[in-house]
Amino acid sequence: MSEDQERSRQPQQRRVPRGRRFDGRRPEGARRDSSRVTGSVSVVIPLLNEEESLQELAKQLEIVLERIARGRYEVIFIDDGSTDSSFVVLQKINAANPRFKAIRFRTNHGKSAALAVGFAEATGDFVITMDADLQDDPNEIPGMIAKLEEGYDLVSGWKRKRYDPWHKTFPSKLFNYVTSKMSGLRLHDFNCGLKAYRSDVVKSVQVYGEMHRYIPALAHWEGFRVTELPVQHKARQFGVSKFGMSRFLKGYLDLLTVMFTTRYVKRPLHFFGAIGTLFALIGFSTDLYLAIEKWAFGVPLSQRPYSLLFGIAMIIVGVQLISIGLIGELIVKNNLSEQRFSIRERLS
Repeated sequence: MSEDQERSRQPQQRRVPRGRRFDGRRPEGARRDSSRVTGSVSVVIPLLNEEESLQELAKQLEIVLERIARGRYEVIFIDDGSTDSSFVVLQKINAANPRFKAIRFRTNHGKSAALAVGFAEATGDFVITMDADLQDDPNEIPGMIAKLEEGYDLVSGWKRKRYDPWHKTFPSKLFNYVTSKMSGLRLHDFNCGLKAYRSDVVKSVQVYGEMHRYIPALAHWEGFRVTELPVQHKARQFGVSKFGMSRFLKGYLDLLTVMFTTRYVKRPLHFFGAIGTLFALIGFSTDLYLAIEKWAFGVPLSQRPYSLLFGIAMIIVGVQLISIGLIGELIVKNNLSEQRFSIRERLS
């Protein structure tokens, strides 16, 4: 029997793609096809009056998600009270592909509320957020998920080159610089709408008010691993921006809220006590200096009454702030049974 005939009589072995085992799992250290992801994907898109861009956005997303997720994906549009035909367009998109879902608010509640609802609805292992105005490129999604698979929990997009007018880019740079310094998280672009999350992040971080700008900081303070990735930014094709200059003033106020409600919510005395002690020390030092001048050099207090009153006022304010901190500590201690912690892993 010839060698070729002998080979044909032997049972044919099942071919296994390189880097895979028969059970479909990848051996440790094996290379993975970078065009596919290891889990399901949810894309959350808040929108307000974006009827012109939705069809094109859905088309681009479907191409990218079918390539990397092969049917294991969903797109959740959150219509934040649009007054145009946005929801009619979303109904057509859903009829063509049921994986494209939509939720419609009765009235405008803001981007944070839309993201909170989208996060609650998302079922994917990876969650992507992006804007609906076609300024975020869906082709960036595979690279952001690949960054998550390196071990990060949140990847924030960085619009290194922006196609926005100067009156938007300059305040944004100032905002990002101040936020980076105050939060301790070094990012170039906190407010980029294009972000990628592991599901644990979106289920743990609470978003309300205008807190969507600070999701990376919130996740960082919860102990999640945060990084950024440069992404392509496109010029707006349709409509106008829905955000005015007032968002920057609100943003700084929200930053103070975020810092207090995350860093000091369990230890209010550290916040109020530090400020109160500083005020009290300033007041005490002022009055001590006036007293030394009075008794040692005979300088009458009647010549500087405002300095005396300033010192007394600072002491009073300082004591009040310390008292507020102590009351806050009592409230926290009384509610210890309701405290929540971010758990990374569990062995049992």
